[in-house]
Amino acid sequence: MLQQTTVAAVGPYYQKFIGRWPSLQALAKGGLDDILRQWAGLGYYRRARLLHECARKVARDFDGRFPDDEALLRRLPGFGPYTAAALTAIAFDKPANVVDGNVERIMARMFAVKTPLPQARPKLRALAATLLPRERHGDYAQALMDLGATVCTPRNPACGLCPWASACRARDPGIVESLPRRRKPKAKPLRRAIAFVLTDKEKRRVYLRRRPAQGLLGGMMGVPSSAWREGLMPDLAGVADEAPLKARWRLIPGVVRHVFSHFDLELRVAVASSYRLRGRRWVSVAKLDREALPSVMRKIVRHALKPERRP
Repeated sequence: MLQQTTVAAVGPYYQKFIGRWPSLQALAKGGLDDILRQWAGLGYYRRARLLHECARKVARDFDGRFPDDEALLRRLPGFGPYTAAALTAIAFDKPANVVDGNVERIMARMFAVKTPLPQARPKLRALAATLLPRERHGDYAQALMDLGATVCTPRNPACGLCPWASACRARDPGIVESLPRRRKPKAKPLRRAIAFVLTDKEKRRVYLRRRPAQGLLGGMMGVPSSAWREGLMPDLAGVADEAPLKARWRLIPGVVRHVFSHFDLELRVAVASSYRLRGRRWVSVAKLDREALPSVMRKIVRHALKPERRP
């Protein structure tokens, strides 16, 4: 949960999650839909799917215990270099090069690496490996991450409190705060689409469908939409073949906006009512909060079902 999300945001989700699935075995037996419902609102939903896959694999192939070998950990769903190294060092107290953003910053300053990120990452990882201790691997990994989080901070670093201050090559030249250097980020693209909100005649139920397992918001429930493309807002007639069925679709006033990590999204909302699509996923409006709906989908549905929108 802490991958790309702050501790403050994760805290309440973690407590509810552990209360629902207190062990790896319980999580492995849990249903993906239930897990996604508990995850809804936390973002980066691929993490939830991989977490479930990982629990099932560990329960099935490793008798419910995580392997203590970094190479084997790397093969588990959702495990990259950082997660595998962190678990190896902190959980099993074995040598591992644990490098996160805080550690990259420390290494860039310690060795005055002026190559900008992300190009500098291989070099920073290699430099971090030269400092690994012979013992207390878990303590060292956590201490290094804490040093970056509390002392060697991005702004106003407390160099006077740093135990490595005398060895820091960036301190004397006075370039500490300028490192690590980063290339100027590109402006995020803006994508646009039309979302289709289909209700029954009484406006008591909404039609939802599951998104493809792969890709953004994979496996989550949501309302259909046209493809999210850069450029002008599409014309309703031009994307009619992307609607869930032929109906008297009408665009309602306003735009739904949502921010993703790599792009911004603007959506117009088209609404219609029908009793067709029987046997598909119709969900009571009163029970929408129980569905694994990502934030952007909740915004769309709320926009479509505002009281003033109803006849």
